[in-house]
Amino acid sequence: MESLKLFISLFLVSFSSWLIGVESDHFQHNNMKRMRPNRLFVFGDSYADTGNIRKSLADSWKMPYGVSFPGKPSGRFSDGRIATDFLARYLRIKSPIPYTWKNYAGKERLLYGMNYAYGGTGVFKTFNNPLPNMTTQIDYFQKVLASGNIYSPSDLHTSLALVSNAGNDYGTFILQKRPMTEFPGFIKKVVDQTEVNLRRIHKLGVKKIAIASLQPLGCLPSKTTSSSFKHCNASDNALVKLHNTLLRRTVAKLNNETKPSTFVILDLYKAFLTVLKNKRAETGVTRFVNPLKPCCVGITSNDSCSNVDKKGEKKYTICKDPKTSFFWDVFHPTEEGWRSVYSVLRENLKAVLI
Repeated sequence: MESLKLFISLFLVSFSSWLIGVESDHFQHNNMKRMRPNRLFVFGDSYADTGNIRKSLADSWKMPYGVSFPGKPSGRFSDGRIATDFLARYLRIKSPIPYTWKNYAGKERLLYGMNYAYGGTGVFKTFNNPLPNMTTQIDYFQKVLASGNIYSPSDLHTSLALVSNAGNDYGTFILQKRPMTEFPGFIKKVVDQTEVNLRRIHKLGVKKIAIASLQPLGCLPSKTTSSSFKHCNASDNALVKLHNTLLRRTVAKLNNETKPSTFVILDLYKAFLTVLKNKRAETGVTRFVNPLKPCCVGITSNDSCSNVDKKGEKKYTICKDPKTSFFWDVFHPTEEGWRSVYSVLRENLKAVLI
């Protein structure tokens, strides 16, 4: 592990001089009046999924998920609203309808865009193999566009795409027990495939694309339980920094090819840490007393949030008020956590205007 950390450190240093000035005019806002996109198309995993997975396949359709909003499970991996909802709120539109609901929604509801994200997925196949990865999600998007029944090319010119991958590719890598020395090379493969995906979405006609950076995986409760939710895992976060460095490099390259700025990074890594370390009062950001401790947890290490036994007895506990917790379960923020993150991102979000 020490050699891996040394490799990552040297790799990051080699990029440091290159990254100076990356935030160029492509990411700056001119004085021209800009407008909010009026449609949102979403690709990704549980950080963005608002209900695509079948009810029989996901904890997100079981109590106590959705207890804060809408008061019952809605397919969101949280107690309430998630990243997609807060981004839609910023755009002043309704949250886009999940792809699997499209045949049950009125045409007016579809005008706000469509959500193709599925919890548990990645850019490659993950431990949730039957679910559509990013490539397949974009296939679905392409088929909807090809039908010509819902969206026109001009609609796409005033739309925003959100691309969100929260680490399932890397979780799968670890579960496969592959040598850690292969991790940096795998990270490059993930980012290279992300570039392919971004180019494809842009080629389909979406003119503004937001890409979420990887959050500090080492701060997820699944990683901090060994320290009684007191300390983040520095080794995991070092790998995340490598991913985000390569992602920034990719986005800078894409923007150089597609002037003016088309691709925008939503810096979840910085936003998460800002909230988790909120020692001073940040406007609109909740100060969580124990931010690394999840609200909903299994009563044993073999149980998780939403588990019940054969008699229907709960195998989990839930905190008194989810608004006091940043994390809902061992992987996902609460609604209040996401609200705080998007409060931190408010300046970053100006870059998604068209």
